[in-house]
Amino acid sequence: MARKELTASASRYTSRKIRGQGAGNQSWQGRAYDMYHQVPEVRFAASWIGNAMSGSRLFAGRRADDGTIEPAPAGHRAHEIVAQIAGGPDGQSKMLGAFGKHLTVPGEGWIVVRPNSEVLSPYSPEDGHDWRVLSVKEVRQQSGKLTAEIDGEDVAIPAGDPDTMDPDGPVALRVWEPDPERAIEADSPVRSSMELLEELILLNAAVKAIARSRITGRGLLLIPKGTRFPSSGANGDAEDDLIEVFMTIAETAIRDPESAAATVPIVLELPAEAIAEFKHIKFESEFDELALRLREEAVRRFATGLEIPAEILLGLGDVNHWGAWALTSEAIRLGIEPKLATVSYALTQQWLRPILEAENIEDWHRWLVWYDTSPLRVRTNRSETALQAYDRGVISAQALRRETGFDESDAPDATEEQERADEQDQADETEETLPAPPDLPVDESEADPGTLPASAAPRPTEGLLAAADGLIWGALTAAGEKLRKTPLCPRSQRTNAGRVPGAELHTLFPAEREQVDTLRLLDGVWDRVPEVAGRYGVDAHCLEGQLHEYCRDLISAGVSHEFSHTRGVLLAPCGSGGDQ
Repeated sequence: MARKELTASASRYTSRKIRGQGAGNQSWQGRAYDMYHQVPEVRFAASWIGNAMSGSRLFAGRRADDGTIEPAPAGHRAHEIVAQIAGGPDGQSKMLGAFGKHLTVPGEGWIVVRPNSEVLSPYSPEDGHDWRVLSVKEVRQQSGKLTAEIDGEDVAIPAGDPDTMDPDGPVALRVWEPDPERAIEADSPVRSSMELLEELILLNAAVKAIARSRITGRGLLLIPKGTRFPSSGANGDAEDDLIEVFMTIAETAIRDPESAAATVPIVLELPAEAIAEFKHIKFESEFDELALRLREEAVRRFATGLEIPAEILLGLGDVNHWGAWALTSEAIRLGIEPKLATVSYALTQQWLRPILEAENIEDWHRWLVWYDTSPLRVRTNRSETALQAYDRGVISAQALRRETGFDESDAPDATEEQERADEQDQADETEETLPAPPDLPVDESEADPGTLPASAAPRPTEGLLAAADGLIWGALTAAGEKLRKTPLCPRSQRTNAGRVPGAELHTLFPAEREQVDTLRLLDGVWDRVPEVAGRYGVDAHCLEGQLHEYCRDLISAGVSHEFSHTRGVLLAPCGSGGDQ
C-alpha cells in the first residue's frame, strides 16, 4: 500500500522526489539564526519554549471514539517503539528541547536516525538507533543527494523506499511548521518579526553609541581666553589641533571607559570677548530618549508576536502567583502543545506507523505518538486534590498516579493487587471476630424523626438524584460566571470563554481548592438546599456539605460533572460545606 509522502509538517527522505524536501534552504532562516545569536529576547523566547517542551513526555496512544488518547498497554509493540525513540526519556527530553528552538527560530529541523550497529554511539543501545536533531544549516541537498553534518563530518543519507520503510536503515525526517501560504515552506514567529528585530539591533547600536559618546554625554566646557588650552606636549608650546584633541579623547574614552577622559567634558578656550565666564554646553539630542522608548516598544511588539503570552518575555513582576500560573497554563496550551503536536505527528507518520505496517501489526493506522504535558502543570496541593477526587470516583487510578508524580511503571501488577485483596480480606475477617461493643442507652421513642442525614438514607430516590443534579449544575454555572471575571481567566481568553457554558468553564480554567473559597466561587449557590432537603426528608446541613465538597473537587480538578456521579455524592460522608 503506497503512502503519500508529503504531509502538513513532516516528510521522509525517499528516492521519489518530494517538493517538501527541497524547501529547507530558505534565505530568511539564516537571518533568523543571526537574530537568535544577536538579540537576547529571541534567545530567551526560544530557550523558554525549548525548556518547556523538554519537560513533556512522549507516549504511544490510540485515539478513542470520543477523541481522547488512550495509552498503549505496556506490552504492545507501539509502546515498545515509542519508548525507544531517541534512546528513552532522557533522549526524548533533549530532542523535544532542541525542536523547541528550531520550530521557534527557523521553523523547521531534521531528525536523522541511524542503526547504532553502524554508528557505535556510546549513548545508545548497541542494538538500537542513534538519533540526532539537526538544524537546516546542518542538512543540505545536492544533485538529489542528502548530506547531514554530524559531529563535524559529512554523512550521506541514502534515499529510502517511498512505499516501505526499513527500520534498520538510515532515515531522515524533516519536521516543520507549515507556512499558511505555501505549506511546503517553513514558518516561525521570528520570521514575521525579522524587520522588527533588525530595527531593534539598530536601536541597540544607537544606545550603545550614546553611552560611548563623550561629547554627547559630557559636552564642552568653555573657558575665557587667557586660560592655557590643553596641549599634549608633543608640539612644545604650540597649540594642539582641535580635531586631534577630540579624536584623542574619544579614543581614550572608548578604550578605557573608566578613565577621566570618559567622564569629564572637553575643555575649549575661546576669546575673552566671545565668552565672559565659564560655560558648560551639552550636546544632548531628543533622539537619545526616543531611542530608549523605541527599543522598549520593539521588544514589546516582538513579545506580542510570539505564540506565548507577552508577559512571559516581558516579565511577571506585576502579576500575582495565581495570574502567573494562568499565564503559564495559557502558554503551554497555545505555544507548547501545538509544537509538541507537530513533532508527534512527524514521528507518527514517518516512524511509528511505517514500522507497525511493515511488521503487519493489526490496526497499525490507529496508533500514534502523543505527548503529555501534565509534568508542566503541577500546582500546589494538586496531589491532595487528586487523592480526594479519586476517593470520590471522579478520576481514574491512572490519573491519580500522573498527578501525584508517578507513572504507569509504578502501578501494581496483578500479583500485588491480589496480595492487597487478600490482606484486606484478612483484615475484614479479624474485624468480624472482635467482641461487639457494649450496649449504650438509646432513645426508645417511637416517634419518626423529622429528617435523616443524607448519608444515612438507604438509597437516594430518583427524585432526590434529579434535584441534586440540578443543584450541582446550577452551582457550577454560577461558579463559572464568577470564574470568568477572575485572573484565572486571562483577559485575552474571556471572549472565547464566553462561548463556553458556565458549568464547564472550570474545565478550561481550574482553580485551587483554596481559591474556590477565597474567590467565593460557591458563595450563595446553595439557597435552595433546605427546600430540597425538606422535600425528600434528608438533613439540609449534610446535603449542602456533600454537594459543596463535590463541586469544589470538580473545580479544582478541572473535571466535568456527570449525572452518574450524583448517587456517589449523596452516599459520601457529610462534608464541611455547610459551615461555609
